[in-house]
Amino acid sequence: MILYLKVLHLTFAFTWFAALFYLPRLFVYHSQSSDEFTVSKFKTMERKLYRGIMTPSALLTLVFGLWITSFSWVEYVSSTWFWCKVGCVFLLFGYHGMCGRMVRSFYNDRNTRTPTFYRIFNEVPLVFLLAILTLAIVKPFETL
Repeated sequence: MILYLKVLHLTFAFTWFAALFYLPRLFVYHSQSSDEFTVSKFKTMERKLYRGIMTPSALLTLVFGLWITSFSWVEYVSSTWFWCKVGCVFLLFGYHGMCGRMVRSFYNDRNTRTPTFYRIFNEVPLVFLLAILTLAIVKPFETL
């Protein structure tokens, strides 16, 4: 059963990360747009991506991750790598929340950031992805 839970956890994590990479890219294009039709399309795309894909995927990633953790809680709770991973996931949820605020900012026509900002902002999930995968696979702080 745990292998099926891992498949579900990873599937929703991949989906969440796909959205985390794509949404800021939409922000780049949206911030460069000025015609009403295109701006309206970006608002719709951003809202649907955030509410319909990104947030449910994040929550399901969390649910299946917690479920997997519950099988070996004693081992996980004593592992430094695990708590570092939890910290990264917590920060990733903060990034997710920032994306939500940006969706609202664009929706209300209150964006003040440049396309360059969003290009840099778009790279942040890669840092989290590398950190989380390294912690989960390599377990660098685990003692032998």
